[in-house]
Amino acid sequence: MSSATPWPRGCIDQLRFNADGLIPAIAQDWLDGAVLMLAWMNRQSLLATFDSGQVHYWSRSRQQLWHKGATSGHLQLLRGFRYDCDADCLLLSVQQVGDVACHTGARGCFYEQGESPSVGGPAALPPPADALSDRARLRVRDQQAESALEPVARLQQACEALALQWLQAPDRRDVEETLALLDALQDSLAARGIPWRELLRQARRPLLE
Repeated sequence: MSSATPWPRGCIDQLRFNADGLIPAIAQDWLDGAVLMLAWMNRQSLLATFDSGQVHYWSRSRQQLWHKGATSGHLQLLRGFRYDCDADCLLLSVQQVGDVACHTGARGCFYEQGESPSVGGPAALPPPADALSDRARLRVRDQQAESALEPVARLQQACEALALQWLQAPDRRDVEETLALLDALQDSLAARGIPWRELLRQARRPLLE
């Protein structure tokens, strides 16, 4: 959905705001589904978000409208909007400019999993994403020392193996060989400097036109 999308302004009257006139909003990456952050919105911030196509929250500490990324440049472009069955929580599908949602410089705010909090930052644990995106990220890290030809050879081998498998009766190896092909494809894309997210972005393009 683009910034020209007719967002459901009328739903604001149906939402269940708390006693302070606020409602929690979860921001989720529009490509891989990663949960980036949780913040608060009110009627004013919702209207500003719908009108501009850029996410605005309500800052509880400053008691003012918060145009996400207006200072840092890490804007959030609204790509999807939903509210839950009780109408007391929002889910925003966002295109995160700069791929940084957290004030610490991390991709998302949910990076802690130990007993004590860390400082976050760009090296912080990335948020969980869909299985193939997580797999692609880990494979890029593991294959950095390879030559450019090795992934191509594996891709060819995986294609041939899957084609031969599908000539047989269906069995559990169908999924195994398909996953091996996806691994080889991700490796080959990385070797050519094409991020997995670029495929996801291209797949989303028809929804923005």
